[in-house]
Amino acid sequence: MTMSGFMGKILRVDLSEGKTWDEELPADKARKYLGGAGLATAYLYDEVPKGADPLGIENKLIFMTGPLTGTVSPSAARYSVVTKSPLTGIWGQANSGGSFGPALKKAGYDGMIFEGESASPVYLTIIDGAVELKDASNLWGKLVPDTEETLKEEFGKKVTIASIGPAGENLVKIAGIMNNLHRTAGRCGVGAVMGSKKLKAIVVSGNETIPLHDKEKFRASSKKQFELINESLLKIGFETFGTAMVADMVNIKGGYPTRNWQEGEFEEIDEVNAQAISDKVLDDRLNCFSCPIACGRGTSIKDGKWEGKKGEGPEYETSNTFGAMCGVSDMNAITQANYLCNEYGLDTISAGSTIAFALECFEKGILTKEQTGGLELKFGDGEMVVTLVEKMAKREGIGDLLAEGSKEMASRLGQGSEHFAMHVKGLELPAYDPRAAKVVGLGYVSANRGGDHVTATVIAPTFIDAPILLIENSFIEDPYIANPEEAKVVVDMENATAVFDCIGSCKFMALLLMAEDFIDIISATTGWDLSVEEFRTSGERVYNLMRAYCVREGITRADDTLPGRLMKDPLPGGNAEGMVVDEAEFDQMKDAYYENRGWSKETGIPTPEKLQELDLTDAVGDMK
Repeated sequence: MTMSGFMGKILRVDLSEGKTWDEELPADKARKYLGGAGLATAYLYDEVPKGADPLGIENKLIFMTGPLTGTVSPSAARYSVVTKSPLTGIWGQANSGGSFGPALKKAGYDGMIFEGESASPVYLTIIDGAVELKDASNLWGKLVPDTEETLKEEFGKKVTIASIGPAGENLVKIAGIMNNLHRTAGRCGVGAVMGSKKLKAIVVSGNETIPLHDKEKFRASSKKQFELINESLLKIGFETFGTAMVADMVNIKGGYPTRNWQEGEFEEIDEVNAQAISDKVLDDRLNCFSCPIACGRGTSIKDGKWEGKKGEGPEYETSNTFGAMCGVSDMNAITQANYLCNEYGLDTISAGSTIAFALECFEKGILTKEQTGGLELKFGDGEMVVTLVEKMAKREGIGDLLAEGSKEMASRLGQGSEHFAMHVKGLELPAYDPRAAKVVGLGYVSANRGGDHVTATVIAPTFIDAPILLIENSFIEDPYIANPEEAKVVVDMENATAVFDCIGSCKFMALLLMAEDFIDIISATTGWDLSVEEFRTSGERVYNLMRAYCVREGITRADDTLPGRLMKDPLPGGNAEGMVVDEAEFDQMKDAYYENRGWSKETGIPTPEKLQELDLTDAVGDMK
């Protein structure tokens, strides 16, 4: 069946039986959930039973592209991986750019659904329409670069590969899935699920054409989008300095997490900011498929212990989590830690944050030398941070505990460590302190996958004073003040940006373009008669389905909370000195959020009326 913007096929893979088959993508289902993470969530909700073990045979690993993925609209490179997360035990999603998503579509598929578990390591090939599972015994244990090199030697340089490293094989709960060597579907431990299924890699290649409903309208709309983006000052900033361009702004406002969030300003910011990356390690600016921004950083270590190492990054989050969060100002050590995460297949946010937590535990005597195997864990020791990354990926010594993530670590260690384990719902927080931007904290607790900054994407108006063009009335009057009226900004952004994970476009576009721009190009691609209102409603539908999945697994309002440190420990200095997230004020923000959502204020659960309004009636019975 021909569907404009879609290939019309899902690849099913039963790893227990070693079987693959094609399944037609229902047009009505694609229209309802738009593709990508929305479509994948619908499959997950229907097919993975409540209480399933995330690393067990009942869980499924779902790769899904969107209708724009692989087209030449701006930054249409994204694909999503959706599964039940082994890190959080709830809905898990990771998203990646590069060129794997476009390559999968050109190989003839909108997505892949993996079920069961292989008895021995395998990898999947989709080459010129032929699908095959192959023995991966020779690849098991290899780092990501070695895996890609081996597979490209066999299948040629034109193939595109997604794979796990040893971290995924070792079921490290913060393992990611790597593609194009350095791009990561990083969050929620999706790499561990891939490892549990003994699936080492996916190799794709093909030349199929993505059907467009109206080619002329598509070209005109795409051209207009590129022109608008090229005029943006934000685009120039990201292109010149990468994502780390925000480091100084966040630091000045007192929201730059330092020494496991004990402070909000890093005294050595000049050693780890965007200019430092440019001066010390930058070689080239890199972009994903069809991206006009090129925020990626091609880098190399030019002196010292790791001289000659090359790769990509660090990005903003990584430069903070391995930098200030661990008290480290050595850019070479930060960059090497980032490289190791890419080689072993680890989420840099969770890895750096978990290590920072361990450093404080050692500082407070909660972790002992006996537990660390004699290692002296100290803030500021860059070489130790690099050592711990490798131990984590290998589950070696103290790394076996680090591999569980900070929530589980705190549960095992106790002694009050839960207070400063910096996660929401088990997912480690990114590098923006909500004590200096209260609405960011609301975005953390309302994010379906746990502590996450790109779900609501309210970082721009709070820390870099940039408007969000995608929605109206996105202005944040004073980030330091908890304002319940701004809960609507969070809701509107969550609904709008949920669409981006469905259509396959980068969320940076939400900062650069208006909703009307996307309506035009989605309609030209798919032929859907889509209005701005339906654009937002589709996002709301998807967001509520994600929440419904989490509720089915036991999530309620009580889980929508910040770490104790953010509510009880005042920031010690700088522009946000003395600030905390006041619990009573934060509860008022949550009340306003649930009210805007049409969820129960008492439980945080979507009401039957809201689910029926969004045509999610099948989920009503699970909301208890």
